[in-house]
This record gives sequence, structure tokens and C-alpha cells, in this order.
Amino acid sequence: MTTLLTFSSTKTALSSGSRRRSKRRHPAGLDPLTNVDSKDIRISDDVSARIYLPPININSTSTKLSLILYFRGGGFCIYSSASPIVHRHLNGLAAVSSSIILSVDYRRAPEHHIPVQYDDCWAALEWVASHRSDAEPWLLDHADYDRVYLAGDSAGGNIVHNLAMRVGSQGLISNYDLKLAGTILLDPYFWGKNLTASEKAADPVLRKKLDQLWGMICPESTAGNDDPRVNPLAAGAPSLADLGCTRMLLCTSEKDAMRDRALMYYEALTKSSGWRGTAELYEAAGEDHEYYLNHPDSNSTAMLRARIAAFLT
Repeated sequence: MTTLLTFSSTKTALSSGSRRRSKRRHPAGLDPLTNVDSKDIRISDDVSARIYLPPININSTSTKLSLILYFRGGGFCIYSSASPIVHRHLNGLAAVSSSIILSVDYRRAPEHHIPVQYDDCWAALEWVASHRSDAEPWLLDHADYDRVYLAGDSAGGNIVHNLAMRVGSQGLISNYDLKLAGTILLDPYFWGKNLTASEKAADPVLRKKLDQLWGMICPESTAGNDDPRVNPLAAGAPSLADLGCTRMLLCTSEKDAMRDRALMYYEALTKSSGWRGTAELYEAAGEDHEYYLNHPDSNSTAMLRARIAAFLT
């Protein structure tokens, strides 16, 4: 099991050694395993990104590729778009899904508290939307702006939810004539004050770390773990009917401590929220949180990538 921050190893998450290891950077460039090319770009003074371009199929009936804005996990605290574990994951996903991926490098906690991370990712979404006619060349030449998706794992899945809620409430993206084609949440980081069965069954040390995480990254919150941004089903949380997308793929892992929380979210979204969209649920049997990062060559990871690719078509 990796000692980097996935929630299956959060007991080492905030150690100085973990932070040092998370600073390792893999250079952008052509990946010999997947033939996916990548490069780093600057979006603003505070936000950068790594963009992935899969091999172009000259025989394809479509000349444009779906565009995924991807938000990494790491508890908002560690990793970057250049982290080897993230880079390898996205090379594989871009290759299998034949999609352009824009991996957003938002600022990290605890140096920067919530909502900085949400605002950085929102700035990246605005940047994509507002540069339709003057985009970065890979986007201008190859991206289909009618097929723009938000995706993320763990903390990144949390970001996807919160950005989709912001799209629905502000309607800002429609001002740029851009609508989200869908959202993809992988093992989303949701929590709450009242523990679920899967949270109670988790390793006690892990559970304690997760229980303390929101207070560290968002110390200004008065609601603690029932802040609607980390517990979308908390009393008084905005209605999920306001999600600014019409399609969602929610992916969970059977052994994930936060599995029950994701299933509750799916149940509320599809059965009681009034949301006028279509959600699909995919669960990896026998797997733990972020297995696709820890075991990128496994059969389970291959199946997940194929499921995402099918959702994008």
C-alpha cells in the first residue's frame, strides 16, 4: 500500500515525509507506454495545469475529442499535477478514453484554506469556457467544447460536486455558451458528523484522521464535518436538484471507508432531490479507496477506465 496520501493510507497523510514525497515531479512529455503527449501550461498567476493529448485516430469519424477537466485527490493537502502517481493515472485514462485531459494544479492546504481550491478550479473552468476562440493550441485544434466533463478522485471528486453546484446556482458557464456534458466522481471525499457503517468499520487511526481533515483544511467553517461542501446531505445543504449537469458517473470502491456516504449521495440524487439528470453508479468489487492510483496496471483499473470511456461516448 502506498505511503502517499490516499485515504487508504491517511495515517501518514500529514507527516513531513509524506509532504516531501509528494513534491516529486514527473516531467511532461510523450509517454512511451501509451503514446499520450503532455505539457504544462499556465492559466493564471495562481493556477497551472498539465494537459494530456492522446494519439489522434485519423480514421475516426469525429475530428474533435471530449475534454475532461480533472481534479486530483490528496485530501487537498498533497500531490500536484506533476506527481508521478497522478501523471501515470492520467496518461492511462487519456489513452483509453481518447480524451484530452486538463489536470488542474490548484493550491494546497494547509497553506491555503478552503475555498481557495474551489476558486482555483473554477478559474480553470472559466478559462476553458472563455477561450473558445483563442484557446491553447491543443484545445483549439482537438477539443470538442460540446463535450466538456468535470472529473476527479477523492478530494477531486468533492471539487467536482462543488463546482457542479456552483454552475447550477450561478449559471456562469452559460454566459460563455458552454454547458457541461457530465461529471465523473471517483471515490468522492464526503464526510459528516454522524458516522456511517463503512466509516465505523474503517481502521480507527484512519477514521480519526479523516474526522479531523475538514477542520484542518477549512478551519473557518462553523459547521465542521456537516459543512455542506463536505457533507452534501447535511441539514440545510443546498438541494442537489441545483447540480449544473445532466449526466453523472459516480464510481465507488467496495472497501472504501467513504463508500456508504457516496451511495447515500447517489440515492438522494436519483430518488428524492428532483434533479433532472441521469446518474450511473459503478462499484469496484474488493477494492479500496483510489486503487487506480495504487495499482494502475490491475484488471480493476482497466475496467474502470473502460467504464469511464463508455460514459464519455
